[in-house]
Amino acid sequence: MGTGGVVLSLSDLFTQVAHNPVLGLTCLLVLAVVLVNGWTDAPNAIATVVSTGVLSFRRAVALAAACNLLGVLVMTAINATVAETVYSIADFGPDRAAALSALCAALCAIVLWAVLAWRFGVPTSESHALVAGLTGAALALPGGLDNIRAGAWGRVLLGLVLSVALGWWVGGLCRRLLERLHPSLPLCRRGQLAGAGAMAFLHGAQDGQKFLGVFLLGAALAQGGGVGQTFSVPGWLMLLCAAVMALGTAMGGRRIIETVGRDMVILAPREGLAADLGGGLCLLLCTLAGLPVSTTHAKTAAILGAGSAGGGTVNHRVAARIALTWLFTFPGCGLLGFLLASLFRSPLSCGILMPGTIF
Repeated sequence: MGTGGVVLSLSDLFTQVAHNPVLGLTCLLVLAVVLVNGWTDAPNAIATVVSTGVLSFRRAVALAAACNLLGVLVMTAINATVAETVYSIADFGPDRAAALSALCAALCAIVLWAVLAWRFGVPTSESHALVAGLTGAALALPGGLDNIRAGAWGRVLLGLVLSVALGWWVGGLCRRLLERLHPSLPLCRRGQLAGAGAMAFLHGAQDGQKFLGVFLLGAALAQGGGVGQTFSVPGWLMLLCAAVMALGTAMGGRRIIETVGRDMVILAPREGLAADLGGGLCLLLCTLAGLPVSTTHAKTAAILGAGSAGGGTVNHRVAARIALTWLFTFPGCGLLGFLLASLFRSPLSCGILMPGTIF
């Protein structure tokens, strides 16, 4: 994490918003995406502990909300590389008005994509929707492909492959180890409690950082800066994003839990514990390496790996539907970001978003 550059106090933010209302809209949209992430993505962390009957839905949501909060605060203070990757994923150019409108378009695309996925009960990754939306919006600006940062995108793609492959493999490995160890049912249930808390903690550590990076990107663009600036993450912003994510988690995601933990695979406590261990280890390793990965992908892959290794019944139709949604997230959300950014740059939209300004 850099020093200098974008150092944003709460009073500085209010001053900037007073002079640039679009920055205020951008901040609200970032918080909306954080809320939706807590609402639709965080339930993956508690899918197994609910589906195996270890915790009731309400208690699991309370556990996830608290651990998400801790994850954002602790991991951002230790290692903010994930936030830096998202911050530098694309160059929105020197035109502050055009850059902020494109960022707003990207955030709108993410919210739309997430709500559509939730409507059909399909777990999708807001992390990859975020990357896709930012990329699509940046492509709509002058410069096109030159606006995309290949290094940051490389880390995203590496994280995508690892989160699925490592999650599936470690989930299956943990299930086979548990088969040899024969832990008692009460021990499995206690292990699931710890595993669900760890998964929620790491979800906050991963996704909280990503949205901190976007928030700071908006502040940098409003000042005429961008990916060339270094930044530090203020404590008030960590608390704000953590609280909003916890609120979103508390709103719950029962549909997604049913899809992942019941419809896709029928899990016993031993498989549930293996999935928690596999997904948690995958997320921990990738987070410490500074790779932006998806909680959804890691946990779902670990559930499939554990379920397959344990001889569980896997509903391949549901698994295929989830995989297709993952595949379509990058092109779908990227296209939405591109179209909305192009729309926001039209003369009519310019007059609404930035009166008197034509991009």
